[in-house]
Amino acid sequence: MRELRWTSEEDEGIEHLTFDARDDGFAVESVVVGQRYGKAYGLHYTVRCDAQWRTTHAWLKIAGGGELELHGDGQGHWRDGHGHVLSALDGCIDIDIAATPYTNTLPIRRLQLAQGERQPISVAYISTPDLQVTRAEQAYSCIELNKVYRYEGLFRNFTANLTVDEDGLVIDYPTLFTRLPREG
Repeated sequence: MRELRWTSEEDEGIEHLTFDARDDGFAVESVVVGQRYGKAYGLHYTVRCDAQWRTTHAWLKIAGGGELELHGDGQGHWRDGHGHVLSALDGCIDIDIAATPYTNTLPIRRLQLAQGERQPISVAYISTPDLQVTRAEQAYSCIELNKVYRYEGLFRNFTANLTVDEDGLVIDYPTLFTRLPREG
């Protein structure tokens, strides 16, 4: 099990995450203290993925606020915590939690891109702190294999080159997140 921390480059936020690689997949548990759109929040979340990095479960809770649970089958079909089908997310295999760089790891690892390859995807985008889930269009490109990946938020016209470690976990996400302790 690994423990990681990121600091926000936008405000005074910080995240503490535990990452556990298992034979049957990957699990994380994390706490984020942050601020978004001028509103401070605390977020506790867990994410489980199968051995192919497909998200199978996500649970998010805002301190003093809302809670969200999602169940994925790894084939792009989702249900909420009450078992209701979320057909608007059909085809989305990955989730993207707005408050963390961790969820960029999911498509980076799952897609297994060759250097120079680019892949557009649809994700279940979870905004914070309101925990609203919407479908979002993104793309990932491999700039330098197992080291640098380009993230494109096609739904908001945003691009960033992400530096990652040997597990595909973000080290640097320019303008948004930096791993602690800072390297270099």
